[in-house]
Amino acid sequence: MEYLRIQLPTKQLSKVLPPIYMNSVSVSSKFKPSMLLSSAKFRLLCTSSLDLGDKHEVIRVPSGKTSVLRNGVRARVRAGVSDVRLKENWLASLSCPFSEKFDHLCIKEDVPRNNAGYEWIIGVDPDVSGALALLRTDCLGCSAQVFDSPHLKVLVGKRVRRRLDTKSIVQLVQSFGAPVGTTAYIEQSTPCPQDGKQGWWSGGFGYGLWIGILVASGFSVVPVPSLLWKTGFELAGNHANKDDSRKLASELFPSLSPMLKRKKDHGRAEALLIAAYGKGLKMKANGSCIPQNLVTVLSQGVGFSGTAVS
Repeated sequence: MEYLRIQLPTKQLSKVLPPIYMNSVSVSSKFKPSMLLSSAKFRLLCTSSLDLGDKHEVIRVPSGKTSVLRNGVRARVRAGVSDVRLKENWLASLSCPFSEKFDHLCIKEDVPRNNAGYEWIIGVDPDVSGALALLRTDCLGCSAQVFDSPHLKVLVGKRVRRRLDTKSIVQLVQSFGAPVGTTAYIEQSTPCPQDGKQGWWSGGFGYGLWIGILVASGFSVVPVPSLLWKTGFELAGNHANKDDSRKLASELFPSLSPMLKRKKDHGRAEALLIAAYGKGLKMKANGSCIPQNLVTVLSQGVGFSGTAVS
């Protein structure tokens, strides 16, 4: 391999080094600064030119970022893909993968399937202490149900921790008889620094598990950042807490208020509010969310298969 040796003359070296380093001994015999560069690499750095012909295509990246080559070795910015397009691709990957003829994949045979005329909305708080809310709306009103997330105790290292029960969640989701393509709104997992490694792992595990089960069961999943739905109900910021979520959910769904009295019922409340947000409900300026006659709770359920869970 060819190398290029660069050596500074003694006169130039004397200008660089202070006099203290200069003595009667020839500096060039003891100190020979040199830089070895591959001639090929050196030519690449110094003499290469950019050909804007047919071989390359310059992409103009939005938001004022530097343009990059489509077939370049390194691409430090997105190749002109808009944020909207990226979001659309993400939602498409979470959409129902089945057609209508595959209803049996997500609905049990013994579950009534006469759901014509209903609009189905699912809301999920994916935490271990979270819940799933189910809203069904027809010309008479809205039927609301909420189910605690099935979980079990597992040994993690030397400690016993709670984890979501995958099998029970699948059975719960399939018991609804919801049509294929029903939209499920799930709170997007956002780790907080104070949660620690276990909190980060548990949050990501629950979030991914719920998404996988819902999509595989024939639902279309829409992740919703907590700040987004909380802002819609004026629950964002330091002034609001989980008690406010329970209070608002009790006002929206009065027949479920007995199931939202305890502090640990905040998961049920947030699942209901996420579903309500997915339905398009927002807080009005006068403090009300919806017209009083719009939502009439026809039925209620807490826990799996309608049984109460403490």
